[in-house]
Formats: sequence, C-alpha cells, structure tokens
Amino acid sequence: MGQASNRGVIYKGPGQVAVESISFPELAIGQRKCHHGVILEVVTTNICGSDQHMVRGRTTAPSGLVLGHEITGRVIEVGRDVEFIGVGDLVSVPFNIACGRCRNCKEGNTGICLNVNPARPGAAYGYVDMGGWVGGQAEYVMVPYADFNLLKFPDSAQAMEKIKDLTLLSDIFPTGFHGCVKAGVGPGSTVYIAGAGPVGLAAAASAQLLGAACVIVGDMIDERLAQAKSFGCEIIDLSQDGDMADKIEAIIGEREVDAFVDCVGFEAHACGCNHQQEAPATVLNSAMQLTRAGGQIGIPGLYVTEDPGAVDDAAKQGALSMRFGLGWAKSHSFHTGQCPVMKYHRALMQAILFDKIKIADAVNAQLISLDDAPKGYADFDGGAATKFVIDPHGNAA
Repeated sequence: MGQASNRGVIYKGPGQVAVESISFPELAIGQRKCHHGVILEVVTTNICGSDQHMVRGRTTAPSGLVLGHEITGRVIEVGRDVEFIGVGDLVSVPFNIACGRCRNCKEGNTGICLNVNPARPGAAYGYVDMGGWVGGQAEYVMVPYADFNLLKFPDSAQAMEKIKDLTLLSDIFPTGFHGCVKAGVGPGSTVYIAGAGPVGLAAAASAQLLGAACVIVGDMIDERLAQAKSFGCEIIDLSQDGDMADKIEAIIGEREVDAFVDCVGFEAHACGCNHQQEAPATVLNSAMQLTRAGGQIGIPGLYVTEDPGAVDDAAKQGALSMRFGLGWAKSHSFHTGQCPVMKYHRALMQAILFDKIKIADAVNAQLISLDDAPKGYADFDGGAATKFVIDPHGNAA
C-alpha cells in the first residue's frame, strides 16, 4: 500500500473530542488476517446522536476510542477471499458489523450477530462495548465480511450526486424506518415521533414514505421543530405545559395515535415546566399513554445497560421506572434494539435514487471537514437542527 497516514476523530474524555493521527487500517483482526475484509477510503462519515451519548460521558467508553459508525466509502484494497466487491466500488457500510454465518445473521437479525463481539451479541464500529472495532470518522477504515456487509451503489457518479442522501443509509434512515415499521406504520396511520433529532426526523420522513396520514413530532428545541414542520409534519413543543393527550386531540381529533416511535432514548427529559430535569422513562410512559389499545411502539432510541451519569442508582444500571401495567392492559407491543440495517438499505437506496424521498433535506444534512468534527460535535450537542456529515478528503463537496 502506498498510503501509510490516517487521521481520525478520537474520544478524549467527557465533552472532548480531537482529530489525531491513527494507524492506517490493515486487513487484520488483532493477530488474525482478515481475508474477508476491505479497506475503504472514507467518502462520508456522519456524527450520530449515539456518538454524542459517549462524548457526553454517559457511557463507559474508554478515552482513546476512534469514533464513528456511519460510513460510506470507496474500496481501495480487498482481501483474498472477497469475491463480489472490487477496488473502486462506492459502498454504504451498515453500522452493524455482521458475520453472515451465525444463526441470527441467517435470520436477518444482523444487529445481534453472535460472532463479532466477544462480550455480547451485536457489534458496531467505534462504539463502546460493541466489539472493539475501529471507528470510521477517519480518512480510512477496515470493514470485515465485506461481501455480506457492503451495499454497492450501482453507479458511482450518480451516487456522488446524491451522496448527502445516500450517506444516511449506513444508520439513521434505516433506523428511523425500522422504528416506523416496528410501530406498524402504514397507509392512513396516525403517528407520533418522540424527538426531532436526526433519527426522529428520519423516522418522520419514513412514516410519510410508508403512507402515514398524519405525522406528529414532539421536541423541546424550536429549530428542530421548525425542521420537522418544513417537510409537512405537525409539531408539539414539549417545553410547554399541558396534557399531551389534549395536544394530540387538537391535531387529529383523537386522544391517541395508531403508532408511536421513541427516537429519544435514555437521556430523555421531562415535559413542560420540568423540561430541564432528566426523566429517562418519560418517553416510554408517554408511549403507553398515547398509543391506542392494540397499537405498536417502536423504540429505535438508545437505552443502555450502564449510564454513569444517570439521575439515580437504578437508572445507572439501565433500570427505569416504567408504568408497564398500562402497556400490558392496552395490549401494546414494544420493539427495541439496534436496527438491522441490511433489512432495509437496498430498498431505501432505491427510494433515494428514484426521488421518492429527500432524506438529506428532511434531516438537514450538512457537509463539514474532518478538522471541523469537534465543532460539529459541540454544535450538535447544543441542539443544532443539523445532521453533520464529515467529508474527510473533500470528495463529497
């Protein structure tokens, strides 16, 4: 290989990230050769809300971790056993790392692959407790099990024209779509989306793609609510007092929705006058209150087993005070966990390429340089209604 230098975004400790030199990737996993892998020149790599949980110090992530699990890149080297991906291919990388060989992968549950993380089912690039894989907020990255994992774009030139849309296939577009599918969203549904961050906005756009009659988005940040409104969503400002069922009724004439999608997760805050206070179960309890009997609740928002910064000792272990009896009484179904990106990414790619959705506009995707990543993290943490897309080589711009 001619290239030997590489730079990446490093987690340095709570509230701190830096761009530093890192090792150039090799086709290896520890001491083992990775003949099934490829090395990518990263074309785009996005800052995710899940990264933000780590950067805030709300996980057990170690200092020195190379961040980034939303990766799109061009193949520059292929392992000996890679058959169907070639040098020069432009590819989307699912954030789930999956072997393609285990029981769960064969069932399509690639978010809980059994072979890529010694600690637990499921792995991801650059993420705490997710197998120790090097992250992709970098100039170059190694991707294992390439034939199985990678989605090759059919026409590289066409893909580069839509790269701000296609970069979202690695995580947030399939994740938002998955939340809606698991909440039972279909033609004519009324849908409530909790949270207008990038995943919430992607879920709202996905609900529209799935044929929802009315999509309501709740958040506390004016800029994010305005972003949701910009593509036809109804909005509820959660910083204002008032009964949520009343607010839903004012929009759709009924006090409950057909489908509820939690795109907030464990750092949720209370509504109304207490909105500065963290209340990690508040969205889940709202879901049970506001979803019709027999309805479904999709939970793509992240919940963790360990949260050092939680409000109480129970929440530090991921134990939340939920009104589960209400959900039981209303025959609700709950669907949790990582999105199995591969279930959706090819179909969603087609929706983008054939102009059925403008997902980059919906989430307000903005290109930034690798050196601007720390500022992107800070702005995102401040509530910017923006999906920051890092362009390490200036190729996307």
